Amino acid sequence: MGFAAISFLVIFLLIGSGGLLLFYREAMMKRLSDVVTPRAKQTRLRDAFQQTSSSISDAMGHLERILPKSQTEISVVQQRLVRAGYRSESAPKFLFGAKVLTPLILCLLAMVSGLGNFNPFIVYAFALGVGYLGPDFWLGRKIKKRQDRIRRGLPDVLDLLVICIEAGLSMDHATARTAKELESAQPDIADELGVTVLEQRAGVSRGEAWKHFAERTAVESVRALVNILIQSEKFGTSVAKTLRTHSETLRTQRRQKVEELAAKTTVKLVFPLVFFIFPSLFLVTLGPAAIVMAESFHKYFNH
Repeated sequence: MGFAAISFLVIFLLIGSGGLLLFYREAMMKRLSDVVTPRAKQTRLRDAFQQTSSSISDAMGHLERILPKSQTEISVVQQRLVRAGYRSESAPKFLFGAKVLTPLILCLLAMVSGLGNFNPFIVYAFALGVGYLGPDFWLGRKIKKRQDRIRRGLPDVLDLLVICIEAGLSMDHATARTAKELESAQPDIADELGVTVLEQRAGVSRGEAWKHFAERTAVESVRALVNILIQSEKFGTSVAKTLRTHSETLRTQRRQKVEELAAKTTVKLVFPLVFFIFPSLFLVTLGPAAIVMAESFHKYFNH
């Protein structure tokens, strides 16, 4: 009896599995393919993202045609975008499109919120001015932050370059290795070093590639580094010693900058002390005495 029950159960499971394979074969194969090859899903998501980005880029392209601009202005904007880390061809379209779209959004917000009813000329003029200049201020802030990150990460780059060169690598291979190793710790300067390596592989000379690196970043310490490397290559001096000396100089300058900021804090604290802390202290210390004196004079003059 038990053998017959087990046989019936096995046959039932086989028939059920066969039915599932026949009727839900496509769904099961799709799930299996998603598990075995998850890249297909990522590819679909990437394709959808690229289509959305291209649609947004086309819309921004139509908006940026509204603004009159010269070729010189476009080149300056492209240079600023590169310094901020945006190298795509559609980046200028997004910037000029934002300079058209942001004023319209601010004016719409002023109309909906009712702020435009108080003084329409001033409110809408302010919205148009802020909306037009806002993307430029945002881009300038992005450039400054990226330059600060590059400036802070330059000593680490020099130390790793020295280690790679002393280990027997050439300057070009040391640059490529440094860009790869610092990709997660210092992504901005690693990205610029990667572009420099690609330029050298494309046939640009080492000096020109490093000059382009200095022009893209517009950081004074990077310009000094490029000049030092060019002079070292020209006169045949040791690159490792030059880089180590420059790294120590940068760290000394950073320490002096911190000491300078610390020394300025005493002067900067004068204004909050005078306007916020001293009035509170005077109120706490002289307030009770002033109240007692006022009560005494009141009693004296009443009598």
